[in-house]
Amino acid sequence: MEAVEESLAEARQTLRSGQTRSVAWRKKQLRALFELIHDNEEKIFKALDDDLGKHPTEAYRDEIGVVIKSLDYSLSNIEKWVAPKKSSVPMLFFPAKGEVIPEPLGVILIFSCWNFPFSLALDPLIGAISAGNTVILKPSDQAPACSSFLANTIPLYLDCKAIKVIEGGAETCERLLQQKWEKIFFTGSARVGQIVMTAAAKHLTPVVLELGGKCPTILDSFSNPRDFKVAIKRIVGGKWGPCSGQACIGIDYLLVEEKLASTLIDLLKKIIKRFYGENPKESKSVARIVNKHHFARLRNLLKDPLVAASIVHGGSLDEDSLFIEPTILLDPPLHSEIMTEEIFGPFLPIITLKNIQESIEFINSRPKPLAIYAFTKDETLKKRIISETSSGSVTFNDVMIQFLCETLPFGGVDQSGFGRYHGKYSFDTFSHEKAIMQGSFFPEIEARYPPWTAFKLKFIRLAYRLNYFGLVLLLLGLKR
Repeated sequence: MEAVEESLAEARQTLRSGQTRSVAWRKKQLRALFELIHDNEEKIFKALDDDLGKHPTEAYRDEIGVVIKSLDYSLSNIEKWVAPKKSSVPMLFFPAKGEVIPEPLGVILIFSCWNFPFSLALDPLIGAISAGNTVILKPSDQAPACSSFLANTIPLYLDCKAIKVIEGGAETCERLLQQKWEKIFFTGSARVGQIVMTAAAKHLTPVVLELGGKCPTILDSFSNPRDFKVAIKRIVGGKWGPCSGQACIGIDYLLVEEKLASTLIDLLKKIIKRFYGENPKESKSVARIVNKHHFARLRNLLKDPLVAASIVHGGSLDEDSLFIEPTILLDPPLHSEIMTEEIFGPFLPIITLKNIQESIEFINSRPKPLAIYAFTKDETLKKRIISETSSGSVTFNDVMIQFLCETLPFGGVDQSGFGRYHGKYSFDTFSHEKAIMQGSFFPEIEARYPPWTAFKLKFIRLAYRLNYFGLVLLLLGLKR
């Protein structure tokens, strides 16, 4: 465990040297990260296959491509981000000038998650480097091949005195949380997020918590059959496509009117078959459950007889291969664990409503989700979703694409987390905006100093109400 203290000490010493403040240093690290990805693509594919059974196409879409896109965006904008920004100063302060300068926060601790072990580790790292910080990265031990790759490869490309990877399990995490950091960035479960936040409070360390929650999808009716089919394809892709449902922004459950349920289920079955074949277990396009612990957790969700009775498609499990078939459930009990806890797996509950407008009340009766998805052309329903619900994000007529958009902030609200990142928002998350005021020796307004008089009180009162030119006349009075 001495490695924790030694790594932190060296990272802090490197920060104090000032070298990470250089734009050239930041760009060099980002380009080196680009080279790391380019040189080791096949090794990354293999690690993701070893840990999660991800197909290379899925791995590139959800991991490598995400990182490359983020690197390109940061390299293209970093000089603009680091530049001081002039701030308008009210005439009351004339001739003073104001500006805001972004500066590094310090030494950052990043905890990444196992379901997207490269993108959820490297994307926040890109933001921390862009802002000029030094970083300790702790990959998830539940994705051991990916963790080992990051630990062994990052030091070969990046500045190993400023950017370090520490592997380990719960004991290592506990040791890391005992240290003083300038910021902690955590991606994972709400339960562990509480532990992180509690530990951070001891040192008043600010935290970003990227958690999860039960992300609902609202499916409205469509007059155009093609639109309805496209919606179902995107729902299937958003539920089972990313890591077999093990995604914080993946679809958790589906809200639909009763009259559509039968047509919906039939189309879901057809598209599942089209995507994953007659026997999904043999498909190379279905990722596996990460480990036996999570497999057992998911299996237990189906142990409730009423939940099991609601299965209308799938439901087969194979513990030896950690495979769970894409599974659809129709109206499982709302009090059951599958409807009260984040599923984080390949089960899709469908909840039927008399009217789709009831979806607003249904969502509001539950904790605020990380994302809400809604397939609808009804502008009134869209406005209601935006104004009457609260979530980390809302996406209409598609799923999960908001995560890929660098110009939008990504993050949760309430129990789904707080803090935001991606693109410029990552840079801001890992920066301190320092206010700079350049004052002048003229004019010298005596009313700001004792001894206090009724006239000075009158002057100060008016100073807060009037602009500078209105005060000029009063200044003349001070000379009397």
